[in-house]
Amino acid sequence: MVLARAYVLAAELALKQHNDAAWVAADRALTAARASGHPVPIGESTRVLAITMRRSGRCPAAVRLLTQEAADLDVDRSSTGAVRTTLLLTAAYTAATSRDRATALGLLDEAQEETERRQAVPGLFTVDVSRTQVDVYRIGVLNALGTPDEGVKVAERLNIDCMPTAERRARAWTDTARMWHALGDQPQTFAALRMVEQEAPQEVRRPALRALTADLLYLPARVPGVREFAARTGALPD
Repeated sequence: MVLARAYVLAAELALKQHNDAAWVAADRALTAARASGHPVPIGESTRVLAITMRRSGRCPAAVRLLTQEAADLDVDRSSTGAVRTTLLLTAAYTAATSRDRATALGLLDEAQEETERRQAVPGLFTVDVSRTQVDVYRIGVLNALGTPDEGVKVAERLNIDCMPTAERRARAWTDTARMWHALGDQPQTFAALRMVEQEAPQEVRRPALRALTADLLYLPARVPGVREFAARTGALPD
């Protein structure tokens, strides 16, 4: 289990750096996890391998991997049920990135139904299983499907402060920032980006968020504080 987790962390780091080493680390994570026979590391390793596949453009194959692994888990056990829900959420987002709306929303609804049938399981897995986490994924799915307006009501009911880790809170604010940016609401986008910085300063320095910040910087309607934020986070060109 420890070896599998170490490879998962290595894969996650490589993914953040857009490094092809993620393939090797994710494959070894799944091999080690299967050798352990424990469903939690198997699910976690499957998830990181599927994310690696998604980022290389192999979305349908990644969805199949996730859903097949989810189908093999015992939903009546709290730990494996939580893993299964997480795999369904990742599969939903993966399907959304290839604009498969029916599959994405179907998987998302299935994950929500399972979450509502059991108590929240915080801190068990890479992604905490709770209604709030499902809502965060719903915003991300709707963004990926090109319908960010459908996520506004979801964002309004989010209580991001209740999420247990800074990483999860930063991810929630990131998806919210992308939603507002797609809708052309610059002040709300900037407010969400500042919350990302507050939770996890390193996240706003990632290429995708620097690009989003740069977009705000060069729009006709200026938002107070954006230039200083861009300089602080590396989005302002030299």
